[in-house]
Amino acid sequence: MRVKSPNSPHERLSQSKSMVIIDPAELTKQINRHRRNHSQHYGSENRISKDILVSQTKEGILYKTKIADKGKKLRKNWAPAYVVLSDQTLEFYKDAKDLTASVKSGTKSECVDLCGALIEWTSERSSRKNVFQITTLSGNEILLQSDVDITIKEWFHAIRSAIDSLEGWHPNPSLSFSVRKSASSELLHHVADSKEKKSELRKSGVFKLNYSASDTSDRNRVKTRLKKFISRRPSLKTLQEKGIIKDQVFGCHLATLCKRENTTIPHFVSTCIEAVEKRGLNVDGLYRVSGNLSTIQKLRFIVNQEEKLNLDDSQWEDIHVVTGALKMFFRELPEPLFPRRLFEQFVEAIRIQDRDLQLKTMRDLIKQLPLPNRDTMKVLFEHLKKVLISSSTNRMSTQSLGIVFGPTLLRPMNESGSMAVCMVYQSQIVELMIAEFENIFC
Repeated sequence: MRVKSPNSPHERLSQSKSMVIIDPAELTKQINRHRRNHSQHYGSENRISKDILVSQTKEGILYKTKIADKGKKLRKNWAPAYVVLSDQTLEFYKDAKDLTASVKSGTKSECVDLCGALIEWTSERSSRKNVFQITTLSGNEILLQSDVDITIKEWFHAIRSAIDSLEGWHPNPSLSFSVRKSASSELLHHVADSKEKKSELRKSGVFKLNYSASDTSDRNRVKTRLKKFISRRPSLKTLQEKGIIKDQVFGCHLATLCKRENTTIPHFVSTCIEAVEKRGLNVDGLYRVSGNLSTIQKLRFIVNQEEKLNLDDSQWEDIHVVTGALKMFFRELPEPLFPRRLFEQFVEAIRIQDRDLQLKTMRDLIKQLPLPNRDTMKVLFEHLKKVLISSSTNRMSTQSLGIVFGPTLLRPMNESGSMAVCMVYQSQIVELMIAEFENIFC
């Protein structure tokens, strides 16, 4: 149907039966109907089809990490970002100042094209709360997060609205749809197809990457070589016999270590205690002050390699390195010096008000311990008693030693309870063992 008057845009647009809501400002614009300006008219329609998209402008700070770049997985690295949402893109800046500087200098920021993108809430990709994922057509995957529930929900709905408004539109004019053809079945058919494809992508949750036959062959070759290597690898016993793998001291069960050394007290424990009593009882903050961690790890490596250890060497001159290594040894025991199965019984004993009954209960519990645990415990608390005697110079009271050694020597069977209450009982048990050493072990 030919338009009667070129000055009646309302009449012309009504004939198109467009399903898209038109901006009223566009309705007042003159459109040239002359056949000679057909190409100009077509370009104007493309511009209109772009301008009628729902305007989405939002900016603010969110936590952001990129987990995939064009299908290639990336390591999560959460960082705050100043996010700007426009009609078609999502841009990321360091902060608002970076945004201003980018506008002035004309530099490009990190930008995500929302055309054809998918957005969904996810709890599997991160342990953080309030996380949603944006997946683009190019295979980029971005996670956005905020601790404020209202803020993250507003962002989610704003981005989803922007994505929905871009459905069926493409920045390439040859692929876009003009208002002139909006009434045709071609538009309806294309919208239906795009919705169907988008639904399929949502169901799959991922973009499938196409691999060539050569890639498949390479993967099969690598798998075959790995299977051969694994089948031919030597056993643990063979590696130990050849000396390639040696039995560890740190992290080894106390009974296993004592059996290997044919003793009831680990040699490393006896050596450390001897060194501390020889030259460290009067050092300020003994066992409380931390030694150099790298030096402690070096000492640990030498001990695990069963190399000859001489703590009188100048490299172990700092006594805090020796005490730090001793605490690390007890901390890394798979089963604590006070066995987990008896933890609750030791707690019940420390809560007894009658002193004599309390000491008797402690002695009975000590007798139930395996011999390596009992003998090592006796040597350790005898040593800590000597540390307490020199408290005037090293400033280590019974309470200080209890705080240091409580969590190291005692650990509950179930650690889901109150940590503060547990630490109180741990410290009190160690304090009692030091203060009443003679009555409990002798």
